[in-house]
Amino acid sequence: MIEYVNPGNIDDRVLARAAGLLNRGGLVALPTDTSWALTCSLTSKTGIKKLKSLSGERDERHFTLLCADISQFGELCSMDNTRFRLIKRLSPGPYTFILKTLLGTEKTLDIRRREVGIRIPDHPIPLALIKTLAFPLYSITAKQSMIDGPENRGGETGPALEIPEEELFESDWELEAIEGLDMIISGDESQTRIFSTILDITEDEVRVLRQGTGTWPV
Repeated sequence: MIEYVNPGNIDDRVLARAAGLLNRGGLVALPTDTSWALTCSLTSKTGIKKLKSLSGERDERHFTLLCADISQFGELCSMDNTRFRLIKRLSPGPYTFILKTLLGTEKTLDIRRREVGIRIPDHPIPLALIKTLAFPLYSITAKQSMIDGPENRGGETGPALEIPEEELFESDWELEAIEGLDMIISGDESQTRIFSTILDITEDEVRVLRQGTGTWPV
């Protein structure tokens, strides 16, 4: 299940296999610049359904779209010049931006909220996979409760309520216990266990929903 790659020279064959799995509704775990993420393809309704079932989260604000560049934001969210400049200044990096969705995004993601979290991670593995797939990845933070059964999953009420650090994974082999995961792409190094900073930029004033490793204000 684990595919080891050199983050500085990622094997195209591994990326192609991962993209194939995602297109068929599979789930892929990968490292980011914060913690391990579980991902599915933005275009796969089967993958989105499986990811939501696995996570157990009822609050859709726990889910984040991982993008390779700002141009992918514009296809999904409402963004003016002020928001564009802020995102460009802080990306790629450990910041998640809450933006208002464009018409049709809610249907694509099967969400009820007219807002979504989006970020560009500062890590070569997710960026390379997104470029291979040609679509953003729908993601959620991997956590220990996902291996304990559905009755123990979920429970948070919003992104301002942090998952305890001990709930996060450090080593790639730990994720093999997560049921339904099809592939783990690893750089064969220990993963950090930190959180992104979540900035709500749906209104004129920026609101910090979670203070993570990303500095704010900057």
